[in-house]
Amino acid sequence: MTLYIVPTPIGNLLDITYRAVDVLNNVDLILAEDTRTSKKLLNKYSIKTRVESFHSYNEHSKLESIIKKLKSGNTIALISDAGTPSISDPGFLLIRESISRGINVYCLPGPTALIPALVQSGFSSDRFIFEGFLPHKKGRKSRLENLSEEKRTIIIYESPYRIIKTLNQLLVIFGNDRKISIVRELTKKFENQFRGSIKESINYYNKNLPKGEFVIVISPPAKKT
Repeated sequence: MTLYIVPTPIGNLLDITYRAVDVLNNVDLILAEDTRTSKKLLNKYSIKTRVESFHSYNEHSKLESIIKKLKSGNTIALISDAGTPSISDPGFLLIRESISRGINVYCLPGPTALIPALVQSGFSSDRFIFEGFLPHKKGRKSRLENLSEEKRTIIIYESPYRIIKTLNQLLVIFGNDRKISIVRELTKKFENQFRGSIKESINYYNKNLPKGEFVIVISPPAKKT
């Protein structure tokens, strides 16, 4: 009667722990965000455990049946397409319900995009705030306005379809005094990092067509003298 939360590589398939492979090999069932994506990882490590889909579109309808499997003594692992489940991915609902029903829940340490992006930005990492994905429309401007007052390093996830829009909004709301670090396709073959001002980042991505997933890290404001 145990639910394991198992982080999976965010790009490079070698970034998986021995323990994660061991757990995935020995549980009764793996819940995967996209079974086709997960099969690539599972096949690489010869993991033959049965896999079912569990994603944002079916998590409510499948929740009770999964809880019943767990309560009947099954051990289940939850994985997402990449990274740690429930961090900007499905998982929170199942974790919360499992805890409330007295089911053991263990989260393995492992890959997530926000920590490598923060560390390699070179910005202060002793205090930071993670915002995940910004709202697409409603509440987006007010969220950024609130963040502009933040004294800690800020981490934001963004898609290639909205990266230019976000950077332009950051320039208007934050100004151009803050430094920014942007990592694209972290750990993958075409990983790329930009460091500079917000205005410089806009010029860069207007010339270099943005592709892949982005992690934006914004430095704290400079201390006033």
